[in-house]
Amino acid sequence: MLAELWSFRGRYKILHLTWFAFFLSFVVWFNFAPFATAVQESMGLEPSQVRTLAICNVALTVPARVIIGMVLDKYGPRITYSLLLMYAAIPCLAFAFAQNFSQLVVSRLALSIVGAGFVIGIRMVAEWFPPKEIGLAEGIYGGWGNFGSAGAAFTLPTIATIAAVMSAGQINWRFAIALTGVIAAVYGAIYFFNVQDTPPGKTYHQPKRHGGLEVTTRRDFWLLMLMNVPLSGILAVLAWRLSKVGFFNTPQLILAWIALLGLYAFQALKCWGVNKELVLGQKRYPLEDRYEFTQVALLELTYIVNFGSELAVVSMLPTFFENTFGLSKVLAGAIAASYAFMNLAARPGGGLISDKLGSRKLTMTVLTGCMGIGYFLMSGVNGSWWLPGAILLTMCCSFFVQAGEGSTFAIVPLIKRRVTGQVAGNVGAYGNVGAVAYLTLYSLLPEGDLGNQIFFQVLGVTSIIVAFLCAFYLKEPKGSFAAHHEGEELHPHAVNESVAAFASDRPDA
Repeated sequence: MLAELWSFRGRYKILHLTWFAFFLSFVVWFNFAPFATAVQESMGLEPSQVRTLAICNVALTVPARVIIGMVLDKYGPRITYSLLLMYAAIPCLAFAFAQNFSQLVVSRLALSIVGAGFVIGIRMVAEWFPPKEIGLAEGIYGGWGNFGSAGAAFTLPTIATIAAVMSAGQINWRFAIALTGVIAAVYGAIYFFNVQDTPPGKTYHQPKRHGGLEVTTRRDFWLLMLMNVPLSGILAVLAWRLSKVGFFNTPQLILAWIALLGLYAFQALKCWGVNKELVLGQKRYPLEDRYEFTQVALLELTYIVNFGSELAVVSMLPTFFENTFGLSKVLAGAIAASYAFMNLAARPGGGLISDKLGSRKLTMTVLTGCMGIGYFLMSGVNGSWWLPGAILLTMCCSFFVQAGEGSTFAIVPLIKRRVTGQVAGNVGAYGNVGAVAYLTLYSLLPEGDLGNQIFFQVLGVTSIIVAFLCAFYLKEPKGSFAAHHEGEELHPHAVNESVAAFASDRPDA
């Protein structure tokens, strides 16, 4: 696979077009982080309001990933990804033209939906690559796409500085943020006309019923109900945080909580509709058609501590370096990008290790434990540190964070193929649950070295706890290193021949 990776034919063309779609969605998603202090100064915001905007940036991604997972399984990744990228232009332009804090919050909440694009590519890549290569393929998709946050940190301050002539010499963050939305929308159209959901001759497997995640035992249904609670609960925490900065008054906060309770009830009703025959004892899945939802729950926890922590750290790191070491915005953004820069190699590396080590469970456990150690070390960074040493530590910690993400999604597509989109959506949503929880905690901590120390220590403790859970309860997925997917209708050689034919006969596809 490594030798063929640089070709632009067949499944590799799909992989490259899809990781770049995710790259652009990440640029859009994190176009605020490099301008946090610039937006604060130009809009006259309080520090607590800026931190709240960072929370809003990841908030609605929680329900969006679940909903988009359902849409994805029904309509396919091609149309779903294309429409999401086109949608990105709307909140980007709204944020760029915002004139007050309320407009910033609303547009940032709307823009957080774009972060749900990740689950779409997971399904697309899984359709085109066999299980024995899924770790590396998904790692390349996720890692090179995640690099979009570093791309935003590297390029957007420079673009805004060059465009300062358009804003009386002040850094033009509005132009830079609007530009990311326009580019994403254009690429959405390009993506639609250049990919297809599956190789020729393969069937796109859909859930037997749509609307909620299908489980295969009664016990798993009740565990699903329990694991859905944090998806609405974390939004209740966000609503409370917004009330503390004046966005909601008390009656509005109560209404928001009632609405979120309704959201949980609606989601529960959908899951009941899909699984009621199972729960009532009218249906029983044969052993070969079952999967364990406990494994999905464990992967949700791993994604809280790896991707959730990445989102939180990426959101605060430019400001952390700027204030801790007294750097300029452009330099602090570039240095902070070193954390996300590791995505280029770390996340594919985690997937490749998972493919080659022979145990996806061991890979997940070791990477999560090392990530916890890395965060403990980062909690000691302060202004007295040698700056290159702090950068090197940041990159080392980031390697284990993103390799852990690659390891998580080396397992997700192997849980149950027909519900891959929804499983990926639920696991991905938990990454945002972690991000909102971590950033809410960060917004409550004192500014300066003490707050940063506590923040990184919390990241370390939660990572170590999840590493222990993986060591004792995570199981090796069935068919982890097979040459074809569960339920594959074509012999692997036939699939390869189809892909080759697709590449040669349909160069425009």
